[in-house]
Amino acid sequence: MANALRLTAPEGTPLVHYVREFDLPAAEVFHAHADPELYRQWIGPRGLSTRIDVHDCRTGGAYRFVQRGTDEEQDAPEYAFRGVFHTVRENELIVQTFEYEGWPDVVTLEYARFEELPGGRCRLTGRSVYPTLEARERYLSEDMEAGMSEGYERLEELLAEVLGGQGG
Repeated sequence: MANALRLTAPEGTPLVHYVREFDLPAAEVFHAHADPELYRQWIGPRGLSTRIDVHDCRTGGAYRFVQRGTDEEQDAPEYAFRGVFHTVRENELIVQTFEYEGWPDVVTLEYARFEELPGGRCRLTGRSVYPTLEARERYLSEDMEAGMSEGYERLEELLAEVLGGQGG
């Protein structure tokens, strides 16, 4: 894929860095993070559906979403995530906390910067800071990279469909 996720986890530090480019303007990629209906449609790996309980993407706002397998199983497990938006600058930056409720007390601080590139493209650069190296390793061992890659693929597909339907 031309716009593959590049994720690095520097040895010995509780950090993850990532970069992903999109063939879309930064304002549209930011909007897909800020708008709860769009966010619901792309966040996470394929095969999961997402319910948004709260998504107030503004400085001081909060979020919570729940994901579940899309199969017909009534007892499919649910995965809930929550956090607080510390700083939101439209089309430029989101700084937030992130917590998987199944691993309480493991709260990460996440930075996402949206950079406009020539030709109506965007570069998303992010960093996740974990409370411990062990916490970072736990996320990485749970296929974090694959889930992020699929989510960003879904984001690009969704926006191409939405913008294509608007003549854009």
